[in-house]
Amino acid sequence: MSDPWENYFANFSPTDGTVDFYSRIRSFVRPEHEVLDLGAGRAAWFENDQNAYRREIRLLKGRCAKVVAADVDSAVLENRATDEQVVLDRSAGLPFGDESFDLVVADYVLEHIEDPAVFSAEVFRVLKAGGVFAARTPHKYCYVAIIARTIRNAKHATVLSWVQPGRKEMDVFPTRYRLNRLQDVSRNFSAFENKSFIFRSDPAYFFGNMWMFKAQDLFHRLMPAFFSGNLFIFLVKK
Repeated sequence: MSDPWENYFANFSPTDGTVDFYSRIRSFVRPEHEVLDLGAGRAAWFENDQNAYRREIRLLKGRCAKVVAADVDSAVLENRATDEQVVLDRSAGLPFGDESFDLVVADYVLEHIEDPAVFSAEVFRVLKAGGVFAARTPHKYCYVAIIARTIRNAKHATVLSWVQPGRKEMDVFPTRYRLNRLQDVSRNFSAFENKSFIFRSDPAYFFGNMWMFKAQDLFHRLMPAFFSGNLFIFLVKK
């Protein structure tokens, strides 16, 4: 298929979630900041995204003092978009000292979290006062999340290879959706100043078919934001 966004100047739409999300992050990041990219994986976007502007706007390496990639998957050691790479132990807390980072980013990670209370406590611990936790994740009642919950995790890679051609099996992980409503965020991150909202996103799963993309795009515009959107989570540690 042709690029769904080819008719837009610079080839990204007005509702490009990546551009919006990382524009907000970039407005906060300073040269002296240290950043933790939590659940960073191998940075598939750095290797595969064909849009140069989208890659550039989300690349924090070189714009701050240090970017650390951390993930339970050893594929993080292949991450070329960060300065340091750390493999996490699932049974232990984050291997960083208290108040180590100015910014913690978790991009499409919260849907995989087993224990939201433990996760939020660790984020709070490693963030400096005034630091920001930024996360992007599907809303629990987004149609994509609803469909994902009806399919066994073991089948996700097979299904995604069909609806999202080009998605590699190594970039597919089990989902839980225990931290995917604004209420869940408020409850588990009550010690933060909350600037979170729902972002009505572009279609991401359209079988590589332009007509399917257009139909889903219309569907996104007509349905309530939560049913087709992502949570954009921005929390400031008080």
